[in-house]
Amino acid sequence: NVLALSICTREAFQSMKERNVDDGHIININSMSGHRVLPLSVTHFYSATKYAVTALTEGLRQELREAQTHIRATCLKPEDVAEAVIYVLSTPVHIQIGDIQMRPTEQVT
Repeated sequence: NVLALSICTREAFQSMKERNVDDGHIININSMSGHRVLPLSVTHFYSATKYAVTALTEGLRQELREAQTHIRATCLKPEDVAEAVIYVLSTPVHIQIGDIQMRPTEQVT
């Protein structure tokens, strides 16, 4: 959940820099476990890795801003991802969507 995402993010960013892409978008697929921990002992490690994905995406977003690039970073959850990805990719370059949280309307946590 963390190592592969970090490597893929690094490679995507390097590829964009090498090709002079200044308006790219890095989208990380996460889960709601990156924002809350269920009261089940078997899920604590999974939640920790998903919190790491949330933190890495936010750190990347800040790093990209400091580098004065228009490359954006967004963290998405798996429910209804297709529509959200289309929306995120259609936003103007001056809009930064840092995180989108989605959950079913009847989900408790």
